Amino acid sequence: PFSCNSVNSPFEGERRNMLIPKKDRVAIYEHLFKEGVMVAKKDYSPRAKHSDVDVPNLFVIKALTGLKSKGHVKEQYVWMHFYWYLTNDGIQYLREFLHLPQEIVPATLKRPARTETSRPKPKGFVESDRGTRDELDREGYRRAAHDFDQKPHVPGDQQFTFRQGFGRGAPDQ
Repeated sequence: PFSCNSVNSPFEGERRNMLIPKKDRVAIYEHLFKEGVMVAKKDYSPRAKHSDVDVPNLFVIKALTGLKSKGHVKEQYVWMHFYWYLTNDGIQYLREFLHLPQEIVPATLKRPARTETSRPKPKGFVESDRGTRDELDREGYRRAAHDFDQKPHVPGDQQFTFRQGFGRGAPDQ
């Protein structure tokens, strides 16, 4: 029997690498660089296709596992799905591999342009010269709470009387 640690082992120094066609590896790396993240279902079947890239799912998992071992992506595994996130080293590596200029960045590093019309106003939103409806409601509440014409109600003002005769403290009869 051979063991991998013996000197005469035929497996010594041999690493098993998956041979991924270059066009598939480039397609995977392009998608990863464009999006900044990649998701793959844990399905090692060679017939299973990836949902975003037209390559076998096994190729995606193995290519990104190789990037993870080099520290170019961070991996999370949740509910039968792998999630990979590009690191700064991974961005540099993919720029060199894909021959991309510095101006092109992954979608995760781009900030979306915000406009005022992008968020609809709430249904009851009314704006007046004194402020919004919510501000007016708050002012009315504050005025009612600080109405100084009335004597303020303080919880400790009541006089309590204690009577005996109930339970164990009842007088002897």
